Amino acid sequence: MDKLNYLAIAALCSIGLASCSSDYDDEDGTSYYDGYVSNERASVMDAENMPFNESGDRFSEIIDNPFIDCSKENTSTFSVDADGASYAIMRKYVTSGYAINPSSVRIEEFLNYFTYDYPAPQDDNTVAISTEIADCPWNSNHKLLRLGIRGKEISKDEMPKSNYVFLIDVSGSMYPDDKLPLLKQGLTTLATGLDPEDRISIITYSGKVAKLLESTPVKQIDKINSAIQKLSAEGSTNGGQALIDAYNEALANYIQGGNNRVILGTDGDFNVGVTSTDDLLKIVSENADKGIFTTVCGFGSGNLNDGMMEKISNRGNGTYEYIDSEDQMMKVFAHEKSKLISVACDSKCQVTFNPDIVKSFRLIGYENRVMNKEDFADDTKDAGEIGAGQTITALYEIELLPTDAATEPDTEAATAASKIATFDFRYKKSLGTESIPLSIDINTTDIQAEPSGEFNFAAGVAAYGMVLRDSEYKGDATLQLAKSLAQKGLSYDPHGYRAGFVRLIELNKN
Repeated sequence: MDKLNYLAIAALCSIGLASCSSDYDDEDGTSYYDGYVSNERASVMDAENMPFNESGDRFSEIIDNPFIDCSKENTSTFSVDADGASYAIMRKYVTSGYAINPSSVRIEEFLNYFTYDYPAPQDDNTVAISTEIADCPWNSNHKLLRLGIRGKEISKDEMPKSNYVFLIDVSGSMYPDDKLPLLKQGLTTLATGLDPEDRISIITYSGKVAKLLESTPVKQIDKINSAIQKLSAEGSTNGGQALIDAYNEALANYIQGGNNRVILGTDGDFNVGVTSTDDLLKIVSENADKGIFTTVCGFGSGNLNDGMMEKISNRGNGTYEYIDSEDQMMKVFAHEKSKLISVACDSKCQVTFNPDIVKSFRLIGYENRVMNKEDFADDTKDAGEIGAGQTITALYEIELLPTDAATEPDTEAATAASKIATFDFRYKKSLGTESIPLSIDINTTDIQAEPSGEFNFAAGVAAYGMVLRDSEYKGDATLQLAKSLAQKGLSYDPHGYRAGFVRLIELNKN
C-alpha cells in the first residue's frame, strides 16, 4: 500500500470512533466522542492534507508472523499480551491529522482492546480457556482458530488491598491538555473509586525527582486530590532515577498479599538520567520479581517512545495503555480498573498442531511475544499477566491438508487424526508459585458452519488491522469485510466500544 492509501484509510477510519457510544453520555444523548472531532474538522482530514508524523514518536518495527510449515515445526508458543495501547494510538493519530505508521499497529492489542463474552473460570481456577474454529473469512481455503482466555472477576469484598505509587512525568513536554491535564483527571477518577484503606503515593519527575505525596490512605481523599491538583509541567525528564525512587517507595509500603503497583504516566520522553532501555528494563524486571508490578499509561504525541513504554510494561508484569481522550481515561481508570488487579501471572499459550491434518499455520499478531517451545514448561521464564475480569484473544490462520492426505477414518489412528491441534495454557496464581496447566483439544468435528458473534467480531478486528498494515497475509480482507464481521458481534457490548468500531469502519467508506 502506498503512502496515499495509508493516509486515506487512517484519516477516515479513526474519525468513526469519535462518535462511539459511552456510558457517560451527555443529557442530550451525545457521547463525549460526538464532540471530539467536529464534522468540519473531519471534512478536511483527507489524504492530501494529512501528513506523516515526523515529530519524533518512536515505534519498534513489526514484521508479520509468517506461515509455518507444520511438517517442519508443529508447535507455536507465546506469552499473553493484555495491552490495549495500539488501538487508542491509532485513534489519536488520525484525529490529530497524522497517518498511521504500520509498526504502530499491533493486532493483538487491537483484539484485546475489547472485552469478549468468554466462559468464566470454574472451581479453584482463576483463568478459563476456550476455543472456536471456523472458515477463515479472508481466505476460503483456510480455517481460523480463536483462542479465548478469561480472568476471574473479583467482587469488591474480595479485592486485595492496593499500594499504588503514581509516578508522574511533569516535564515541559507534558504541558498540553491531552497530556498532564488529562492524566490528572484519570488519577482523580481512579483514587475516588478505590477502597478507603488502599494507599497512594505520588512521585514526580522532570529536571528533578520529588515525592509530592507520601503513602496516604484513600480515606484521606481530599489530601490526595489536593496533591494531584498541584501537578504542573516544566523542565526535562529524569525518568530513570524516578523509577528507582518509585519502586523504593512501593517497597517501603509493601502490602503482603496485596496489589503493589507503580502507575507511570508519561509521554515517554526519558532524556536525562538512566536513558538506556536495557538499564531501565533491568530496574523494572528486578522490582517485578519483588512483587512490584508496573502499569504504563502513555499520553500525547510528538515524542512518544512507544517501543520503550511497551517493553517496560512487559517486563514490569503490567499493561501498557494509551490515553487519548476523557472517554479512554474512563475506560482505563473506571470501567476496567479491575484489570489493575492481577489474577494470573506468567501466562503462556502453546498450540501444538497435528501435522497429519495441518499443512501450515500462522499466529496473527503477538510478534513480540513469541517464545521458544521449551520456555512453555519453564516456570522461571517471564510471561504476561491477566487482570481481574480481563479477556485475552488470539487467532491462528490454518491451512489444512487435502482430505485424501489425512489418515483414513476406518483405522485406529482416526481418532488422533481428527485432532487439529491442542491448546495448552499455563499460569500462576501469584509470582514464584508453580504454574497451573489447562488444555483443550480442537478436532475436525469442532469446525463451525456458523461461528459465534465473538468469533466474527475478533475476525473483523483482525481483518481491519491487516488492512491498516497492508499485510501480505490479508488475503481478501477489506474494510467492508471487517465491518460485516464486526456487525455480527454486537450483542455483547457493555460500554458501546464495539458499536464505535463499526461506525469507525463505516466512515472509512465515506
